[in-house]
Amino acid sequence: MQKIKELRKAKIGIYTMGLQCYWAQFEGLRDRLLAYGRFIAEKVEALGAEVYFYGIVDCETEGRKAGEYFAANNVDLIFAHSGTYVTSASVLPVHQICKAMTVILNLQPTARINYEKTTTGEWLAHCGACPVPELTNAFHRAGIRFEIVNGLLGMEETPAISLTDEVTCFRPEAQAAWRKIEEWVKAAGVKATLGYCRFGFLGNNYSGMLDLYSDFTMISAQAGVHVELLEMCDLNRMMESVSEEEVERKKEEISDFFQIADKESADPRNQRPTPEQMDWSARVAAAQEKLVREYDLDGLAYYYHGAPGGAYEALQSGFIVGHSLLTAKGIPCAGEGDLKTCLAMKICDLLGVGGSFCEIVVTDYESGTILMGHDGPFHLAIAQGKPMLRGLGVYHGKQGSGVSVEAKVRTGDITNLGCTQTADGKLKFLITEAQSVDGPIMTIGNTQTPVRFRQSPDDYMDEWFAQAPTHHFAMSVGHNASLFEKTAKMLGIQAVVLDRRG
Repeated sequence: MQKIKELRKAKIGIYTMGLQCYWAQFEGLRDRLLAYGRFIAEKVEALGAEVYFYGIVDCETEGRKAGEYFAANNVDLIFAHSGTYVTSASVLPVHQICKAMTVILNLQPTARINYEKTTTGEWLAHCGACPVPELTNAFHRAGIRFEIVNGLLGMEETPAISLTDEVTCFRPEAQAAWRKIEEWVKAAGVKATLGYCRFGFLGNNYSGMLDLYSDFTMISAQAGVHVELLEMCDLNRMMESVSEEEVERKKEEISDFFQIADKESADPRNQRPTPEQMDWSARVAAAQEKLVREYDLDGLAYYYHGAPGGAYEALQSGFIVGHSLLTAKGIPCAGEGDLKTCLAMKICDLLGVGGSFCEIVVTDYESGTILMGHDGPFHLAIAQGKPMLRGLGVYHGKQGSGVSVEAKVRTGDITNLGCTQTADGKLKFLITEAQSVDGPIMTIGNTQTPVRFRQSPDDYMDEWFAQAPTHHFAMSVGHNASLFEKTAKMLGIQAVVLDRRG
């Protein structure tokens, strides 16, 4: 399904470090290190980033110039390539001027130097690890956030000046380093995009769900997201402008992505949706997309209950289908007004790994799994088969009735990303890697995925509950703990990994 809005490119600043007095002493060394830096810049650009390559930083003056260059271009992340020894005083000004997150790249060009032929200049081209402790000491004392990637450079050919083999692209140390670099680029893209995002908050939270209440200023301050407060009358205004042609297009879209329940439900109130229910869901879905486009939204947290039988109650009865369609188009929609989980869903979607709205449903002690899902919405891109639409005679615990999605996330690796709030008002991410398995689900019109953890269900829940989570979270496909951790570091948000499969 085509996304309504796309990920912004991360702006990555890159420089290579060295010591100015080396250049006159060792012919060709500066150009050689500069070529390594350009190699890194080209590979990072190929990962989809917008790259700002400064060149060589070899003294305090160049450090200040590089910092000003990166700050002027508002980079999201700096890759500080440790090409050879450098004094920390040369590099520190870069990061005192530009406050972007920094990743030191200690990427050695060769797996093994030529011990018999290596000269001092040759050695200096391979001693990038030498200044890293000095840099980290200075950064730590200066309050500069940093991370490190160690490994091999991963070039496909050896420079003419080299006295050893520098073809390391096939080696695991190079491949692992570049996987980490790619994750940092993706994480920087999330930060860059969130800084321009607008999340809608439609209606209210489900009354009494204290864990879901969010401080809108906190969301803006810590994630960079603007929160637009919306009313049901805003959606109703969109509904009044929906044309029959738009309704028909939505019906076609629904037919493409869903199947209609054709088997009886165990609950006599939850059966095949009626033509009237399907028509209403299509109309509401068309209005929902109009609302998203009218307010330029990137995500939506929603919930509404009004007077029984009221017009707005009828409007919210058609929410789930349209919100599932929007979620698949890159506009995550989180029910019960859960803005924090909407943020988690958005991060998953920006990283291309889904992000379906979930909570713990029930434990199957015989199979050692926990069923996880909700009454919608669902991320269609990560479905096991074609999701099913079922008519609900009543929403459990809520007013009204309507059409809901019955589906499960495809089998294989999954990662749950929870977003909670600590007692001191800070956001915190909770990350768990697990496996989605092919097991039975209930026929009650809810999304449900059987999940097996490394631990027993009880041991997993002991750890999860102890972190004071919200009762919702986003389910993504793949093992993404490392990627989510880097995203949290880019955002300056605490992250706790409860289980990592590796």
